[in-house]
Amino acid sequence: MALLGQTIARVLPSRPCRRTLGLITIWTCFCWVVFRVSNDDHLLTSYYQVEKVNMNTRELLGRIMTGKAENNTVSTPVTMGSTTESGEINILEAVPYIDRSPKLSEADLVKKLQPQMPNLPIVYWQENKKKKANKNASCTKYPDIYDLHFNNKYWQVTETSNGTFHLYGAYLDVRSKNRLGPTVRVLGMINRLEPKVKTFCQLWFNDSKEPIFSKVLEYKYIWYKKWGNYKQGLFQPYLLACQLPKTHWGKAPASVSIVEKKCDVATSNLRVIYNKPEGEKKKFAVCVKGLDFPDDDLSIRLTEWIELLHTLGADKIFLYNLEVHPNVTKVLDYYTTKGLVDVTPISLPGYQPNLPVLQHMYLKSKLNNKRQNELIPYNDCLYRNMYRYEYIALLDIDEVIMPVEHNNWADMMEEAVKSSLEVKNETRASWNFRNVYFMDEMLDIHEPEHFKDIPPYLHMMQHVYRSANYTKPGQYVKCFHNPEKALILHNHFPLGCLGGVCTSYPVKTSLAHLQHYRQDCVSTLKKSCKNDFKSASVKDTTIWKWKDEVIRKTTEALQKLGFFGSAENRNSLNSVIP
Repeated sequence: MALLGQTIARVLPSRPCRRTLGLITIWTCFCWVVFRVSNDDHLLTSYYQVEKVNMNTRELLGRIMTGKAENNTVSTPVTMGSTTESGEINILEAVPYIDRSPKLSEADLVKKLQPQMPNLPIVYWQENKKKKANKNASCTKYPDIYDLHFNNKYWQVTETSNGTFHLYGAYLDVRSKNRLGPTVRVLGMINRLEPKVKTFCQLWFNDSKEPIFSKVLEYKYIWYKKWGNYKQGLFQPYLLACQLPKTHWGKAPASVSIVEKKCDVATSNLRVIYNKPEGEKKKFAVCVKGLDFPDDDLSIRLTEWIELLHTLGADKIFLYNLEVHPNVTKVLDYYTTKGLVDVTPISLPGYQPNLPVLQHMYLKSKLNNKRQNELIPYNDCLYRNMYRYEYIALLDIDEVIMPVEHNNWADMMEEAVKSSLEVKNETRASWNFRNVYFMDEMLDIHEPEHFKDIPPYLHMMQHVYRSANYTKPGQYVKCFHNPEKALILHNHFPLGCLGGVCTSYPVKTSLAHLQHYRQDCVSTLKKSCKNDFKSASVKDTTIWKWKDEVIRKTTEALQKLGFFGSAENRNSLNSVIP
């Protein structure tokens, strides 16, 4: 035993060492317990804080949405142990703030939908869908909106035995020079050249439950075959015509359907547009083809352009929209609210892509397809406004018909009409203006420092150097069209007119011209651009007659839109401006 005790004494540490180890062990356990208690309390407190923040945030959001928010009654999150008044919620009695608005009736839904689909007679359909036609009174019925064939949001489809019709818009033409008399014209695209299939219009009137039948008398081709894309199977732009029978002269159809056989149940039904003038006609409307600038922020240039055209005399600018940069949308919304512009969304018919980005790539690659598609908004704009304006111009947002001698379009056109009548005493279908280029590089060559008294962001006011040479007469011109005579419009000229041959008067360049602001010539002039247009340039400050007014109005608009100021101010306007 003595030997065992000696062995244990040698193995175990001395008494002081054992005491030290024990204290260390006890201290470690104490620290661990304190840490766990503290951490659990922190987690518990954080949990309650987060929950209270979330509940207060939801409460505030709900009050704002329902219009019941009070000015100074936002409760603050209260941590455990705080002496602040508690804003805790009894979760068993609390009622969450959600949208409890009553569901819209079908009539309310119809009113909401109609502005989004202006070519659809949805209000007329809703009012008449429950009315039953007399037995044996008609061989067909009014097409139910749910049975229509939509190619996409803005296009309806009629299949025939020889071609597919994609239909966009319908319009009542009661102009005095229309030899057909009151006529419903239908705008669309057909995948046939010179369609031979016989078709009919089913004309639907508000005071009748049965349709009136009328033959499609003509397919007006809105294109020249020498321009290309003249192939079967490709969608071609057409304007169809159906006469109103004399028994219905003086009445406006509510809608029209295109069918191959009279008694077919229609798969298309377009609202017939008849925009009668309210009082006297206004002077000038400007039409702009489908905007396709998804990545280009042209907001500043567009603002300057709109203000300049309005200053010159444009009563309203009608723009069609495919896809634009969000800042451009801001500008368009601003001027829509002011009543200076009207924006119509549009899409491509048939197999053509409408996906963002892909659509832009497609139009950039297929130029002839692009040009043919542009004829739909141009002619839609003509027929929507033919009774409301004396003159209609088709312009791009880098073009301006600039008066040289006068201070506005009204005085300029009075002189142009007078000059044309002196040459030949007949009313013209249009008055065309010679094209001249204001190239980007010309300013840098002549004025490297630019003009210090003009804001640098105003492109047209800064770029006052142009080519000394105009493009040839009749080439790349733009017109003021006479809507009393124009039947179908192309970008540069009318392609068809009421009363026979189209007559266009070339306005002298001393009176006015078309100022075209570009980086380079159009593709068809690329080879001759350097020698013919870039080699010689002159200073032309005609635009400066309106400099002060345009600078003031443009800057004021940009300030209101939040394009100036601090990042904080821009963000407060929900801006997408970086």
